[in-house]
Amino acid sequence: MTDFKGAAQSWSLVAFFSVVTLTLLLCVVTGPDRDDLDEFYTGYRLLSPLRNGLAIAGDYISAATVLTVGGIIALCGYDGVVLALSTLLSLLLLMFVLAEPLHHTGRFTMGDVLARRMPGRAVRITACAVTLAALVPMMVVQLAGVGQLLAFVLGFNDSTMRTGCVVGAGGLMITYAAIGGMRGTALIQILKTVILLGSGLVVAAIILHTFGWSPETLFQSAAQNSGAGPNYLRYGLQFAGGQHPALDMVSTQCAIVLGGACLPHVTMRMYTAGSTRQVRRAMSWAVSAVALFIAVMTVVAVGATALIGGKTIAAADPHGSTAYLLGARAAFGPNLSRAESLLFTTVTTAIFLTLLASVASMTLACANSLAHDVLARTNTPPLREMALARLAALAVGIPVIALAVLAQHRSLQPLAIVSFCLGASAIAPALVLGLFWRRYTRAGLLCTLIGGSLSVLVLMTGTNLVSGSPQSAFPEADFNWFPFTTTALVSVPAGFLFGLLGTVLSGRKATARERHRYEGIEPVLLAGPSHPRNG
Repeated sequence: MTDFKGAAQSWSLVAFFSVVTLTLLLCVVTGPDRDDLDEFYTGYRLLSPLRNGLAIAGDYISAATVLTVGGIIALCGYDGVVLALSTLLSLLLLMFVLAEPLHHTGRFTMGDVLARRMPGRAVRITACAVTLAALVPMMVVQLAGVGQLLAFVLGFNDSTMRTGCVVGAGGLMITYAAIGGMRGTALIQILKTVILLGSGLVVAAIILHTFGWSPETLFQSAAQNSGAGPNYLRYGLQFAGGQHPALDMVSTQCAIVLGGACLPHVTMRMYTAGSTRQVRRAMSWAVSAVALFIAVMTVVAVGATALIGGKTIAAADPHGSTAYLLGARAAFGPNLSRAESLLFTTVTTAIFLTLLASVASMTLACANSLAHDVLARTNTPPLREMALARLAALAVGIPVIALAVLAQHRSLQPLAIVSFCLGASAIAPALVLGLFWRRYTRAGLLCTLIGGSLSVLVLMTGTNLVSGSPQSAFPEADFNWFPFTTTALVSVPAGFLFGLLGTVLSGRKATARERHRYEGIEPVLLAGPSHPRNG
């Protein structure tokens, strides 16, 4: 059992069922017409910049951000705050470098963006494969997190109940993606962002009030109760036990900055804006919302350490993934009033909705890519492609549910790292080179996607997140041969190098042909189409 008892548990259970009912109703009401592809894939590009920005922020603030990064802040202090700021830097990178070119060249999927430069089935199929490889691990992490959240909040430890929660949440994610399409999942993300920010702001205010509205006092108290003393406020605590702590930190930040900005479920929101101006305004709202949440999350996570201590947080979960919930609970003191129970219920509901909404958006991105890039042809009727997209959501969702059930009792951190590293090592180089290098060839693109992905998957097996430590996914084994926790320090340069080598080896005729093709689309890439898309 947890410390969450009585009214807090009862209200949380009621709130979870209410949220499920409300979100399903939203998907049914806002779902697309059965034969309208543009509405299913983009929601007619009719979302206002504010709503689109909140949806982008919702996609970006995943459970990995709330639970994993919040746990690192609570346990490692300074290093966690730096990592949280890296997530914001990632969104800024998307805003200033990639957002407008993606909007100008993309239609429905990442495959559309890449095929704009290099048309062909091979490009689309490879882009779909990388999309699935990057998002399925993160989906497994977040779906398994639903069972962990409900077990932690509601206080049950029975594995059958946790498995049932995972399967039920998986069914919901398939339903959200298949019925709601882009508009339905966007509304769920907006609802999640508003609830998460609203409840977090109240909890953060209560914590700051407890410490006399002094962030310095808050951090000093957290350092005293962290078990690390002054090191809590210094660089290096997160990777103190590693072989190369400084390089390990750089590698992790590289994976977050490059990978977070380029994951397909985030970039697909760039195609839903009606004009270049709307893209800019939507990204401004998204950056503001994410920056505000990072500040809130930092206060709540550090407050958890200051109020209950690092040992208590680590005892609940070695990675600190429950720190955000523990901080919210500790802010109210030992005895909850009815109002405080309702507020804490709002916090747990926001986390629950974060898990569901993130998985639904990733399912939609995978289903869209599988249907549009692989299964459909240019002459496929819209009604048939819509049916294929919905079946693709089912085809993606069922294996993810099975994997989440099998993996829920192991450390899931390696899967989250794989997603970010694939985004940084395969997708980011492909987008940057494809959008901005004139000589880039189809062979170079395929080498980037395939070589970058394989480098991540091979190197990841040798990290200490997979084996060699009590907190690894396979603690009983030890095949730890790679000296870093993440692969980005090696795999990101490898991704760009594979693209360079593939392009050079393509020959002068191929590079000249691609340069000529690039010159033809360069005005659209830089300035957008002469007539903005409105649906």
